[in-house]
Amino acid sequence: MATKVLDITKEHCPMTFVKTKIELSKLNEGDILEVLLAEGEPLDNVPRNAKEQGYNVISIEHVEGTTHKVIIKK
Repeated sequence: MATKVLDITKEHCPMTFVKTKIELSKLNEGDILEVLLAEGEPLDNVPRNAKEQGYNVISIEHVEGTTHKVIIKK
């Protein structure tokens, strides 16, 4: 169960990870952030950047159309 859901499907890089990082910074250790994003650059960059910043990317799954869901644990 996600602690927080962030919808960045209308955002473009680099704002996609900036907004994701801001939300992650508000969470406590062990909390879960569910990020809804568009395929393409955001889907490539957000999970990779989250891993590089030391976060645990639990899953990446297709929701519908061009929307995907990335589950990140702080």
